[in-house]
Amino acid sequence: MKKRIQLLDCTLRDGGFVNDWKFGRENIISIFERIVDAGIDIIEIGLLDERRPFDPDRSIMPDTDSADKIYGKLDKKNAMVVGMIDYGTCDISNIKPCKDTLIDGIRVIFKKNLRVQALNFCKQLKDLGYKVFAQLVSVTSYSDEEIADLVKLANEVKPYAVSMVDTYGLMHQDNLTHYFELLHAGLNPEIGLGYHAHNNFQMGYANCITMLANDIDRDIIVDGSLYGMGKSAGNAPLELIAMHMNERYGKSYQIGQLLEAIDSNIFEFYRPATWGYNMFYYLAASNDCHPNYVAYLMDKRCLSVNSINEILGKLSGEKQLLFDKNYIEQLYLEYQNKEVNDKAAKTKLSKILKDKKILVLGPGVTINTQRDKILSFIAEHNPVVIAINYLPENLPVNFVFLSNSKRYVQLSSQLLRNKQNIIATSNITETGNNKFNYILNYNELIDRKAEVADNSLIMLLKALLSIKVNEVYLAGCDGYSSKKSNYFNTEMEYDFVKDKADYLNNYTVKFFADVADKLKVTFLTDSYYCGGGNE
Repeated sequence: MKKRIQLLDCTLRDGGFVNDWKFGRENIISIFERIVDAGIDIIEIGLLDERRPFDPDRSIMPDTDSADKIYGKLDKKNAMVVGMIDYGTCDISNIKPCKDTLIDGIRVIFKKNLRVQALNFCKQLKDLGYKVFAQLVSVTSYSDEEIADLVKLANEVKPYAVSMVDTYGLMHQDNLTHYFELLHAGLNPEIGLGYHAHNNFQMGYANCITMLANDIDRDIIVDGSLYGMGKSAGNAPLELIAMHMNERYGKSYQIGQLLEAIDSNIFEFYRPATWGYNMFYYLAASNDCHPNYVAYLMDKRCLSVNSINEILGKLSGEKQLLFDKNYIEQLYLEYQNKEVNDKAAKTKLSKILKDKKILVLGPGVTINTQRDKILSFIAEHNPVVIAINYLPENLPVNFVFLSNSKRYVQLSSQLLRNKQNIIATSNITETGNNKFNYILNYNELIDRKAEVADNSLIMLLKALLSIKVNEVYLAGCDGYSSKKSNYFNTEMEYDFVKDKADYLNNYTVKFFADVADKLKVTFLTDSYYCGGGNE
């Protein structure tokens, strides 16, 4: 009977070969926090490499002090946090004792001709208090005799684990079993055995299943990365391994957290430099459904990937594999239709907002280009500031209005750190420790007859009208252009918005006209809604 099986995430380290480890600070933090919340056992936070200067946007760091600058204030909960050193690239002088850093363990990768020196380095790290992993680069290059020599060296050092690294993705089950049996037969029983796959032959996931199936009295560790992110064909996908371990070994990893991290933090790197398999087909296959259902829900552009997964899970019977547009639309509407009693929330908001000057901040380009106007207005009038589906930098915000699940997922870590007051529509589901202060009925704020039923600006204005607010000021609510960027942050851009620019502008202008006798709207910054935009 095996002692323990553990799952290790290596996204921030191995995935860094795709983007030179430049995930961006917010992405790094979000990935880390979601992996923690998913309950993954071991998290590899990046490479320790003295040749690279410290950069808070990159998960490659010259020393343990730099790692603490990025991760030191984050809550790792029950996860073991590890870094990796490619032997010879980070001197022991750059490594603080384990008790003085958040890092619990260090994985040392080395080629077979350096195994003597590398295992000695592992011993030095172990003496500093770390759990040490000996990572056998290109294990398929080892002869049986070289494996026996490696085993002898490892038994003297007694690392936490020895891992087989299939550097070039050459392993099939017979190769894996051969090296596994050699290591298991020779290593002391307290030393764990690990496996790190590369997916060149698309065998990473299958090999991990084979590895986990070994019923032995020894810890077993398998590696994966979000969406298989890694150099070339990538790694074994973390979400697939986690799903298998939940079903086969009684684990309780939170797959939804992993999917949200893929959607919000990983996809932006996949498109310019693709690797591995495709989440689109993963969602379809894991729900036994026609791929067109996935495409239909993704085209909504307002659903988080976890919400899409939950809707697909409601498909049943013959309809699963026979695409029916009306059927999936009905499931979508039922899913979004989460009724709440929002009377108390509206009463509280009315007391706060009624008779106050209210400034609404959209994410348009003018939020930056005409910032001086906004700051002057705030300084002079001290308004209540409400931002729509984002949190602007260097501008005071009293409330964030959330109506888009996808935007919320991307914002959740930032909102938590800023302890923001949140007004959310009822289709948004709280994640982690984020708690919504006010929840409003989604169905009362959308327009089912419109091409885009859930226009976030109009939804907020309808909410304000319902609590008797009769005047608002708008900034960064620029409207839409078919030719230029519509957002101060180009990563927020949706292609379908440019395709529907004229429709969206005309629809919004008509809304303003329809409510003109109830709501006075003043634009602080240029907008297509009032003739202030230009192509």
